[in-house]
Amino acid sequence: MTRFRPACLSAALWLALSATGASAQLLIGQTAGITGPVAASVNETIAGAQLAIDAANTQGGIHGEPIEVLRLDDGFDPKRAAENGRVLIEDRKVLALFMTRGTPHTQAIIPLLDKHGVPLIGPSTGAMVLHKPLQRHVFNVRSTYQREAEKAVQHLSTVGMGRIGVVYVTDSFGQDALEGAKTGFARAKMEPAVLVQADRDKPDYASIVPQLVKAQAQAVLWIGSGTAVVEGVKALRAAGSAAQVVTLSNNASSGFIKQLGDASRGVIVTQVFPNERSVGTPMVKEAMGLAKGKELSPAMLEGYASGKVLVEALRRAGPKPTRAKVLAALEGLKGYDLGGLEVSYSSQDHSGIDYADLSIISEGRFKR
Repeated sequence: MTRFRPACLSAALWLALSATGASAQLLIGQTAGITGPVAASVNETIAGAQLAIDAANTQGGIHGEPIEVLRLDDGFDPKRAAENGRVLIEDRKVLALFMTRGTPHTQAIIPLLDKHGVPLIGPSTGAMVLHKPLQRHVFNVRSTYQREAEKAVQHLSTVGMGRIGVVYVTDSFGQDALEGAKTGFARAKMEPAVLVQADRDKPDYASIVPQLVKAQAQAVLWIGSGTAVVEGVKALRAAGSAAQVVTLSNNASSGFIKQLGDASRGVIVTQVFPNERSVGTPMVKEAMGLAKGKELSPAMLEGYASGKVLVEALRRAGPKPTRAKVLAALEGLKGYDLGGLEVSYSSQDHSGIDYADLSIISEGRFKR
């Protein structure tokens, strides 16, 4: 277990808080694949979230107390994620969990959230199962994978792609996003050229790619995570296919582009936040200022948005908050302006933001 003190919290400020009797009581827990196949995007979301957390801490914390995040690495393994969640909730007594990564990983933690009344803020997954039916203790910040996949198919059909293949990972994430893709096909009055399953941990590209080539796919919606998609795209190109590749926002990181290398050119990635270089969007401009010259990525912007929701929930929970007070503060969060995007929750709706867009990788960057 790694314990992080906010990077921008100066030693002088820490001593000043200690001298006034304030302590790190705002203890937040996170389990995510800090190492492993999704490490690139996970660490970018963490960096983005930390911008918001550090900004609050440098101003004296929340009601005089700094926010501290205990982060555990689950290596993108659902079983490890569940155990990390138990440690954070039962042993470390965190106020809330924050930015879990992965659909089955988050699902594995929900029974613990329900048992102990712990809110989870900003899970870094767009699984519909976290939206409907309502999960009492889960507060989403980003849009759903189903919305993204539907938009991807809609775009491909609109630009004349008549033969669209779908590769989907065989877990709850893959099944969820596939439902969105099917909705897109139905609305376009089309059928997929081929549906290909892919193992989450060890995709068999020697089987996957020939199926796409045989189907003469003009485009491929590749539903998967991190290195699994990277290696799949490279294998597809090595087989001579020039099919347009589209993947979802869980791969919207600078690290994903770097891993793809020369194969990145022309890959479309769906997005769930505005352009990370759009200075006309107040939230983006604010994050840019806090990043102090470091270029933002879509993953960083997602983390920043979730970090802002976390900070605001803690502020509204009042001094010496409890888990129940944080939960009540979140359900009372209505019309909260992140800076051009509003987040609203209620006792019947924990969806947060509904936004989806497309970007294309060109010259090593996401462009819209």
